[in-house]
Amino acid sequence: QEQFVESGGSLVQPGGSLRLSCAASGFTVDHYAVAWFRQAPGKDSDGVACIDRDGGTDYADFARGRFTISRDNGKNAVYLQMDSLKPEDTAEYSCGARSKCKGSTSPFDFRGQGTQVTVSS
Repeated sequence: QEQFVESGGSLVQPGGSLRLSCAASGFTVDHYAVAWFRQAPGKDSDGVACIDRDGGTDYADFARGRFTISRDNGKNAVYLQMDSLKPEDTAEYSCGARSKCKGSTSPFDFRGQGTQVTVSS
């Protein structure tokens, strides 16, 4: 069964850092564009960052300059390094895959259960 397994979320103080992992199971991650999403309680899901098959990246405005998406083909995983975290970054983070980051109407597939990030003092 093709699926992502997300991990790395936790409680962190404002200004802190976290590295989230998105491990692919049943498929090869570098055959797809992979995106991170986040959803806070009572709010819609937002795209956070995306990495294309060729390694090109794209970020939401709130993530640019603070978050970094990367891929490790050997580990078949995608990561999200989050620095300078703010309370408004509190959300459940998950990842999904499709053919390309932009210019596609296809949904992002293989969504996992997500990992909770809480930024609070």
